[in-house]
Amino acid sequence: MTSLSPLLKQATPVVVDHASGSWIHATDGREYLDFTTGIGVTSTGHCHPRVVEAAREQTGRIIHAQYTTVMHKPLLELTDKLGAVLPSSLDSVFYANSGSEAVEAAIRLARMATGRPNIVVFQGGFHGRTVAAASLTTAGTRFSAGFAPLMSGVHMAPFPYAFRYGWDEDAAVEFALRELDYLLVSRVAPNDTAAFLIEPVLGDGGYLPTPPAFLEGLRERADRHGIKLILDEVQAGCGRTGRFWGHQFSSVVPDILVTAKGIASGFPISAIAAPVALMSKGWPGSQGGTYGGNAVAAAAGCATLDVIRDEELVENARLRGDQLADGLRVLQHKHPVIGNIRGLGLMQGLEFVTAAGDPDAATTTAVQQATTRHELLTLTCGPAGNVLRLIPALVVTEHEIDLGLERLALALADATND
Repeated sequence: MTSLSPLLKQATPVVVDHASGSWIHATDGREYLDFTTGIGVTSTGHCHPRVVEAAREQTGRIIHAQYTTVMHKPLLELTDKLGAVLPSSLDSVFYANSGSEAVEAAIRLARMATGRPNIVVFQGGFHGRTVAAASLTTAGTRFSAGFAPLMSGVHMAPFPYAFRYGWDEDAAVEFALRELDYLLVSRVAPNDTAAFLIEPVLGDGGYLPTPPAFLEGLRERADRHGIKLILDEVQAGCGRTGRFWGHQFSSVVPDILVTAKGIASGFPISAIAAPVALMSKGWPGSQGGTYGGNAVAAAAGCATLDVIRDEELVENARLRGDQLADGLRVLQHKHPVIGNIRGLGLMQGLEFVTAAGDPDAATTTAVQQATTRHELLTLTCGPAGNVLRLIPALVVTEHEIDLGLERLALALADATND
């Protein structure tokens, strides 16, 4: 009997029958409040009626219109709608299927445009699982171990992880920028460096917001040295942080922006955006792909962007994110095993530590499993596996946040002795 690969590990035992909004209805009749949203993908909630209808209608017109062969209207419309939310300077878009593909397209463009080989990434970043994307990923060895050699030309600098260092944010930023400068004089010559690549909020690396001052320091150094700044907005984008893009808490505008996940509410589509002048420096034939910019996914993307705008979901993410963060701080006060609460909008993380301050992955896993028993779906992340991440849909209600906090409180009581 054929089965799924044993390497695939499910975070929960749930088998879904159907889902709607913030709720997953399992085949055993139980109903789960979903604070995972497919790892931040179902931004407008499960099966939003407008997204469902857009996909259904497009399926009846054409499913696969390979966009380097024939163009289709949904992709043109999606490009126009993205233009309304992208920084105005990023006026050219290339579409792919997944975040990994889009990240690889971004670094390919940066290398071609600059004629330089090196990419600088930052400790804890996650950029994908394909060979090049895994080579750029430092959110855990499980993403890059066992299939060396990886792509060359990748160099890592520290991330301003204030809680880990035991410093305040300003001190962490000063340290990380100083170490980046040292890397640029000791190991990676600026005139050999094509790009800095960073997430505005680390995803699998632990749900750590990148301090605005650090992004601004990267922008200044990129401008000074002719280096391209690539922002990986795959998980932090599309309203998740309470701004449409995660980098908008700073004054920074990237040279290349990468997006995927929440852009189409569950349909596979990704993109990079850059100025036309920069995009034009890519070599002819360097962009393409059989399924990139699929017509049904593009139609779902159009509907998703319309729903985010019409239902004011970015503002809802801000309000419900503040509500969630306030509730998490109350729980932290009751449970010393929660060492740190952080996040932006509906992208919140709880870092669990031992009494000695070391990462406590065992408790994190126990809490995550207990939330499932209390019909709240959550996930873990972080290089040490000691961060519980909460990713509600952008449509989540005030009542659902309160209910989620109640169920998390029960799970914490079950899983800890606090």
